[in-house]
Amino acid sequence: MAKWGKLSFAQKKCVSTVGMLMQKTEMVKDGDRIGIAVSGGVDSFVLIRTMLIRQAIIPFNIELMVLHVNPGFIPDSHYPLSDWCRENGIASHIELTDYGPRAHGPENKKKSACFYCSRLRRKRLFELCDQYNLTHLALGHTADDLVTTFHMNMLQNGRVQGLSANESFFKGKLQVIRPTLMLEKKYIKAAARQWELPIWSNKCPSNDNTKRSEINNWLEDEWRKMPGSRNNTFNALRRWQLDLNMKTS
Repeated sequence: MAKWGKLSFAQKKCVSTVGMLMQKTEMVKDGDRIGIAVSGGVDSFVLIRTMLIRQAIIPFNIELMVLHVNPGFIPDSHYPLSDWCRENGIASHIELTDYGPRAHGPENKKKSACFYCSRLRRKRLFELCDQYNLTHLALGHTADDLVTTFHMNMLQNGRVQGLSANESFFKGKLQVIRPTLMLEKKYIKAAARQWELPIWSNKCPSNDNTKRSEINNWLEDEWRKMPGSRNNTFNALRRWQLDLNMKTS
């Protein structure tokens, strides 16, 4: 038996779906150094666990490193992540910032708090990738995020745009990848419970009070009116986004 033990259906779904996307989009190659952006939520924690298994399966060498930028609402919230990384032998860079309070304070008067905070955290993650000479930054976006983002772009911005599984930044110096982009959150939640991952709750005051959550709730209401429409929406957008990435990979 492999060192990670027998996998449940949900855990196998996570490992196989991530592997499929990595292979079809040629996401990584021998010698790549991948920083995994971890918020402490269920999506990014399952991404770490899954990537560790994929690292052992793939027939070439890649390096993994956890990157966590604590937004500052609860200064010690990342302690379980520090312990977990140490116990599982994965390198990590974990730091405390004041990005969250700043985004909700007088410094930010024009942008939404979520936009401002995420911009600061993304900038810091890019800096860390450069500091540690990482070739990839892995984000834990899911199929659910793809569906919601697509509708946000269409309804708010008049654009047909989703989330790329593999895109280049800084003239090719860094690849931003989303290995869980084809994976539905229901499998991620089940796998996280079964792996007993030390996930902590989001204490941001804007949590569940954003345009994203509003559009997601609207979609759920519409799907309830038409049986099968949820699966059709997910399958259509996954095929569309995968086709785009396969053409540009």
